[in-house]
Amino acid sequence: MFTGIVTDIGDILSIKPTAQGQLHRLRIGCGYDQATIADGASISCNGICLTVVRSGIDAGRTWFEADAAAETLRLTTAKDWREGGRLNLERALKIGDELGGHIVSGHVDGIAAIIVRENLPDMARFELRAPRELAKFIAAKGSVTLDGVSLTVNTAVGDVFSVLIIPHTLEVTTLQGWREDSGVNLEIDVMARYAARLAEMQ
Repeated sequence: MFTGIVTDIGDILSIKPTAQGQLHRLRIGCGYDQATIADGASISCNGICLTVVRSGIDAGRTWFEADAAAETLRLTTAKDWREGGRLNLERALKIGDELGGHIVSGHVDGIAAIIVRENLPDMARFELRAPRELAKFIAAKGSVTLDGVSLTVNTAVGDVFSVLIIPHTLEVTTLQGWREDSGVNLEIDVMARYAARLAEMQ
Protein backbone atom coordinates (compact mmCIF):
# COMPACT_ATOMS: atom_id res chain seq x y z
CA MET A 1 0.00 0.00 0.00
CA PHE A 2 1.02 3.60 -0.67
CA THR A 3 -0.21 7.12 0.07
CA GLY A 4 0.36 8.94 -3.23
CA ILE A 5 3.01 11.16 -1.65
CA VAL A 6 6.06 11.03 -3.93
CA THR A 7 9.38 10.63 -2.09
CA ASP A 8 11.82 10.58 -5.00
CA ILE A 9 12.06 10.99 -8.76
CA GLY A 10 13.76 8.07 -10.45
CA ASP A 11 15.49 7.84 -13.81
CA ILE A 12 14.99 4.93 -16.18
CA LEU A 13 18.52 3.68 -16.77
CA SER A 14 17.68 0.75 -19.01
CA ILE A 15 14.77 -1.26 -20.40
CA LYS A 16 15.32 -4.82 -21.58
CA PRO A 17 12.27 -6.40 -23.24
CA THR A 18 12.04 -10.15 -23.70
CA ALA A 19 12.00 -11.59 -27.21
CA GLN A 20 8.26 -12.14 -26.91
CA GLY A 21 7.65 -8.62 -25.61
CA GLN A 22 5.78 -10.08 -22.62
CA LEU A 23 8.09 -8.68 -19.96
CA HIS A 24 10.24 -5.58 -19.56
CA ARG A 25 13.13 -5.62 -17.09
CA LEU A 26 13.56 -2.04 -15.86
CA ARG A 27 16.60 -0.58 -14.12
CA ILE A 28 15.73 2.62 -12.27
CA GLY A 29 18.14 4.99 -10.57
CA CYS A 30 16.98 6.57 -7.32
CA GLY A 31 18.07 8.42 -4.19
CA TYR A 32 17.03 5.73 -1.71
CA ASP A 33 19.54 4.00 0.55
CA GLN A 34 20.35 0.74 -1.21
CA ALA A 35 20.77 -1.02 2.13
CA THR A 36 17.07 -0.48 2.84
CA ILE A 37 15.83 -1.98 -0.45
CA ALA A 38 15.24 -5.70 -0.05
CA ASP A 39 14.57 -8.05 -2.94
CA GLY A 40 10.80 -8.47 -3.07
CA ALA A 41 10.11 -4.95 -1.81
CA SER A 42 7.34 -2.93 -3.46
CA ILE A 43 8.04 0.48 -4.98
CA SER A 44 5.42 2.60 -6.74
CA CYS A 45 6.76 3.78 -10.11
CA ASN A 46 4.44 6.38 -11.68
CA GLY A 47 1.66 4.78 -9.68
CA ILE A 48 2.46 1.17 -10.65
CA CYS A 49 3.38 -1.17 -7.81
CA LEU A 50 6.52 -2.98 -8.99
CA THR A 51 8.48 -5.65 -7.16
CA VAL A 52 12.22 -5.20 -6.71
CA VAL A 53 14.19 -8.16 -8.08
CA ARG A 54 17.70 -6.72 -7.74
CA SER A 55 19.37 -3.57 -6.43
CA GLY A 56 22.83 -2.13 -6.25
CA ILE A 57 24.97 0.98 -6.41
CA ASP A 58 26.69 2.40 -9.48
CA ALA A 59 28.84 5.56 -9.43
CA GLY A 60 27.54 6.31 -5.94
CA ARG A 61 23.87 6.11 -6.89
CA THR A 62 21.36 3.45 -5.94
CA TRP A 63 19.54 1.50 -8.62
CA PHE A 64 16.91 -1.21 -8.50
CA GLU A 65 15.46 -3.54 -11.09
CA ALA A 66 11.83 -4.57 -11.49
CA ASP A 67 9.80 -6.41 -14.08
CA ALA A 68 6.76 -5.00 -15.88
CA ALA A 69 4.68 -7.94 -17.10
CA ALA A 70 2.32 -8.11 -20.08
CA GLU A 71 -0.78 -7.02 -18.15
CA THR A 72 1.06 -3.99 -16.75
CA LEU A 73 2.27 -3.06 -20.21
CA ARG A 74 -1.26 -3.40 -21.58
CA LEU A 75 -3.07 -1.34 -18.93
CA THR A 76 -0.55 1.40 -18.09
CA THR A 77 1.82 3.91 -19.64
CA ALA A 78 4.76 1.60 -18.90
CA LYS A 79 4.60 0.39 -22.51
CA ASP A 80 5.67 3.90 -23.58
CA TRP A 81 8.52 4.36 -21.09
CA ARG A 82 11.93 4.98 -22.58
CA GLU A 83 15.49 5.12 -21.25
CA GLY A 84 16.12 8.55 -19.76
CA GLY A 85 12.52 8.97 -18.69
CA ARG A 86 11.68 10.10 -15.17
CA LEU A 87 9.30 8.39 -12.75
CA ASN A 88 7.54 9.37 -9.53
CA LEU A 89 8.67 6.94 -6.83
CA GLU A 90 7.20 6.00 -3.46
CA ARG A 91 8.27 3.29 -1.03
CA ALA A 92 5.61 1.01 0.42
CA LEU A 93 3.78 2.29 3.48
CA LYS A 94 4.99 1.05 6.87
CA ILE A 95 2.98 0.83 10.06
CA GLY A 96 3.37 4.17 11.85
CA ASP A 97 4.07 6.19 8.69
CA GLU A 98 2.16 9.43 8.20
CA LEU A 99 -0.79 9.00 5.86
CA GLY A 100 -0.46 12.31 4.05
CA GLY A 101 -2.40 11.49 0.89
CA HIS A 102 -4.96 8.69 0.67
CA ILE A 103 -4.86 4.89 0.53
CA VAL A 104 -3.32 3.90 -2.81
CA SER A 105 -2.91 0.28 -3.91
CA GLY A 106 -0.52 0.79 -6.81
CA HIS A 107 -2.91 -1.13 -9.08
CA VAL A 108 -3.53 1.20 -12.02
CA ASP A 109 -7.11 1.10 -13.33
CA GLY A 110 -6.48 2.74 -16.69
CA ILE A 111 -4.97 5.65 -18.56
CA ALA A 112 -6.40 9.17 -18.40
CA ALA A 113 -5.76 11.51 -21.32
CA ILE A 114 -4.63 15.09 -20.68
CA ILE A 115 -6.82 17.33 -22.82
CA VAL A 116 -6.09 20.79 -21.36
CA ARG A 117 -3.08 22.28 -19.58
CA GLU A 118 -3.55 25.77 -18.15
CA ASN A 119 -0.46 27.42 -16.72
CA LEU A 120 -1.23 29.70 -13.77
CA PRO A 121 1.11 31.77 -11.57
CA ASP A 122 3.28 29.07 -9.91
CA MET A 123 0.57 26.46 -10.49
CA ALA A 124 -0.98 24.41 -13.27
CA ARG A 125 -4.53 23.24 -13.94
CA PHE A 126 -5.19 20.11 -15.97
CA GLU A 127 -8.33 18.70 -17.51
CA LEU A 128 -8.26 14.97 -18.19
CA ARG A 129 -10.58 12.48 -19.81
CA ALA A 130 -11.04 9.23 -17.91
CA PRO A 131 -11.95 5.93 -19.53
CA ARG A 132 -15.75 5.89 -19.62
CA GLU A 133 -16.04 2.85 -17.37
CA LEU A 134 -14.01 4.62 -14.64
CA ALA A 135 -15.63 8.07 -14.84
CA LYS A 136 -18.43 7.10 -12.43
CA PHE A 137 -15.86 6.66 -9.66
CA ILE A 138 -14.50 10.22 -9.96
CA ALA A 139 -16.26 13.04 -8.12
CA ALA A 140 -15.48 16.65 -7.21
CA LYS A 141 -13.59 16.88 -3.89
CA GLY A 142 -12.77 13.18 -4.11
CA SER A 143 -9.31 11.69 -4.54
CA VAL A 144 -7.53 10.21 -7.55
CA THR A 145 -4.00 9.00 -8.10
CA LEU A 146 -2.32 10.23 -11.29
CA ASP A 147 1.15 8.92 -12.13
CA GLY A 148 1.45 7.94 -8.47
CA VAL A 149 0.48 11.35 -7.06
CA SER A 150 -2.48 11.72 -4.70
CA LEU A 151 -4.64 14.59 -5.98
CA THR A 152 -7.99 16.17 -5.16
CA VAL A 153 -10.53 16.38 -7.96
CA ASN A 154 -11.69 19.97 -8.58
CA THR A 155 -14.48 19.33 -11.07
CA ALA A 156 -16.00 16.27 -12.69
CA VAL A 157 -18.47 16.46 -15.59
CA GLY A 158 -19.17 13.33 -17.58
CA ASP A 159 -15.86 11.64 -18.24
CA VAL A 160 -13.82 14.86 -17.90
CA PHE A 161 -12.30 15.93 -14.59
CA SER A 162 -9.84 18.59 -13.50
CA VAL A 163 -7.05 18.89 -10.94
CA LEU A 164 -5.05 21.89 -9.72
CA ILE A 165 -1.36 21.29 -9.06
CA ILE A 166 0.21 23.44 -6.33
CA PRO A 167 3.81 24.75 -6.58
CA HIS A 168 5.28 22.14 -4.19
CA THR A 169 3.81 19.24 -6.14
CA LEU A 170 5.12 20.68 -9.42
CA GLU A 171 8.56 20.97 -7.85
CA VAL A 172 8.89 17.47 -6.35
CA THR A 173 7.15 15.33 -9.02
CA THR A 174 7.22 14.86 -12.77
CA LEU A 175 3.89 16.64 -13.20
CA GLN A 176 5.60 19.82 -14.37
CA GLY A 177 6.40 17.92 -17.56
CA TRP A 178 2.82 16.88 -18.34
CA ARG A 179 1.65 17.90 -21.80
CA GLU A 180 -1.65 17.91 -23.64
CA ASP A 181 -2.46 14.81 -25.68
CA SER A 182 -0.42 12.53 -23.44
CA GLY A 183 -1.62 9.82 -21.08
CA VAL A 184 -1.11 9.31 -17.34
CA ASN A 185 -1.71 6.35 -15.07
CA LEU A 186 -5.04 6.60 -13.23
CA GLU A 187 -6.01 4.80 -10.04
CA ILE A 188 -9.45 5.56 -8.66
CA ASP A 189 -10.08 5.91 -4.93
CA VAL A 190 -10.77 2.51 -3.41
CA MET A 191 -13.52 4.03 -1.24
CA ALA A 192 -15.31 5.26 -4.37
CA ARG A 193 -15.11 1.76 -5.83
CA TYR A 194 -16.69 0.18 -2.75
CA ALA A 195 -19.36 2.89 -2.51
CA ALA A 196 -20.36 2.25 -6.12
CA ARG A 197 -20.48 -1.50 -5.52
CA LEU A 198 -22.69 -1.04 -2.45
CA ALA A 199 -25.05 1.17 -4.44
CA GLU A 200 -25.31 -1.52 -7.14
CA MET A 201 -26.26 -4.14 -4.55
CA GLN A 202 -29.16 -2.13 -3.11
